[in-house]
Amino acid sequence: MKWQGRRQSDNVEDRRGLSGGKVALGGGVIGIIILLLNVFGGENGQTIGNVLEQLQGGQQTQTEAAAPLSKEDEEMGNFVRVILADNEDIWGKIFTENGMKYKNPKLVLFRGSVNTACGGASSASGPFYCPGDQKVYMDLGFFEELKTKFGAKGGDFAIAYVIAHEIGHHVQTLLGTSAKMHQAQEGKSQAQANKLSVALELQADFYAGVWAHYNQENLDTGDIEEALSAANAVGDDAIQSKMQGQVVPDSFTHGTSEQRMYWFKKGFKTGDIKQGNTFEEIQ
Repeated sequence: MKWQGRRQSDNVEDRRGLSGGKVALGGGVIGIIILLLNVFGGENGQTIGNVLEQLQGGQQTQTEAAAPLSKEDEEMGNFVRVILADNEDIWGKIFTENGMKYKNPKLVLFRGSVNTACGGASSASGPFYCPGDQKVYMDLGFFEELKTKFGAKGGDFAIAYVIAHEIGHHVQTLLGTSAKMHQAQEGKSQAQANKLSVALELQADFYAGVWAHYNQENLDTGDIEEALSAANAVGDDAIQSKMQGQVVPDSFTHGTSEQRMYWFKKGFKTGDIKQGNTFEEIQ
């Protein structure tokens, strides 16, 4: 992706150089469970805090000393600032064209663990959006695992896609979609509630595609393939098959690989936010 020399957002909080507690994950079991629940975060960051509280129990945390940022770390931070700036510009324009005002979210880069308005979280949770403070949280180490554990191609646009997906959850918060979804989940069976969660996640993928549609002048050959590879890798069916050896459709919360790729591609092709009613199409 063409990003060097372009505007960088001032709304990034880089906490990677700060010392702090690192959640002890007991051999990675808790991390895997959290990853299955929250890979690509989802909108409801409260889940992360609840899972950590319940599963970590009385485990002690270990303190990790601050590590200086490498040249590569600094470059990745600059890249994230450019992608966030792109989202600010594009969503600001879309909202204005539809008679609304867009409020920029913050994006927090961290290592190990982080405290949020939705509770504490570890890097094992993957990137996520917390509606309580309207911030996106990311440990960039997640993207190496996306390649090595889940078979994604990697590349800078895979990161851009994930950021755009999480910003999609911010858009849903501003539009009131998230609140309506949570209200609709009340009184539903777990399987029915999960279907609504899937619709919310697929709409965030659609919004990521819309963002890419309006950013085509900055795309390189192969960028969309990188995004689709990431979407494919984090489909519920792909993750469950790899981590559990079986697929349980009623437990899906983010959508299949095919669904995630389909909705990203639809957003990219149309660029029309009115065509992203995943709740109507996912029954």
